[in-house]
Amino acid sequence: MNLSSLLLNHWRDLLEILILWFAIYNAWLFFRGTPGAKVLTGLSVVLLLIALFSEIFDLPEISWLFRNLITFLAFALVVIFQPELRRALAALGSNRLFSAGPQSREAIEILSETAFELANRQLGALLAIERDASLESFAESGVPIDCALSPELAVSIFFPKTPLHDGGLILRDTRILAAACVFPISQRVDIDRTLGTRHRAALGLTEESDAVVIVVSEETGIVSVCHRGLIERHFDPERLKKRLSELLQKNEPAPTPPASALAGKNRLPRPGHLPVGSHQEEHTE
Repeated sequence: MNLSSLLLNHWRDLLEILILWFAIYNAWLFFRGTPGAKVLTGLSVVLLLIALFSEIFDLPEISWLFRNLITFLAFALVVIFQPELRRALAALGSNRLFSAGPQSREAIEILSETAFELANRQLGALLAIERDASLESFAESGVPIDCALSPELAVSIFFPKTPLHDGGLILRDTRILAAACVFPISQRVDIDRTLGTRHRAALGLTEESDAVVIVVSEETGIVSVCHRGLIERHFDPERLKKRLSELLQKNEPAPTPPASALAGKNRLPRPGHLPVGSHQEEHTE
């Protein structure tokens, strides 16, 4: 039997193998590095050992029990991986056909000017820019504000001891939807421990949505950008404008390795990479 006849007779089998490989590989990439990854690995090893043991020693009762437990395990996995599944469904639910238009140059100028006005004053801040996925559910945790963003307004909001300085701003284009919003804290196990709560909150929001979050360090004045569970740090005004244009004007380039990042980029999520963050960052951030 030659190769062409083999492909002709078994192309469905090959297609199923490719689909299963693609699904399993991407699921592993998605879950690796999350708190549930160790649970998934341990559970997979236990199930594999039980299946092999029952087959090798021909134990029909254990095989029957194993098959019936699979149904209950499926429900258990939904509970264990609830945060990861929520993030995946949020990503699938963001339909670009109904998304808002790209950010204008003027909007990016205002965002950059605001970030560095806060940085120059060393005011810690979180600015979350809505993209395709709605951030309304996160905006509900804060105080509704429907007004245009300006550097002066951002300084007033994030000035210490003002009523709205805790939490983050949620922006739609350059309009503020809400202030003092609570963002989910990232539970990743491969985050540099020197990164504090502010940066973990920014990463947490980008893990559950496609938002772009600008983070200003209160201790160091360092400006960072979080997106897709990644953090890129040490921006200057021109580099920030360029990166925001790439992210918010729908022409984001392929991610680059950390070693090639001249703007102080540090990749977080994908497994096998170095932990993010600079050891100069304070724990209180």
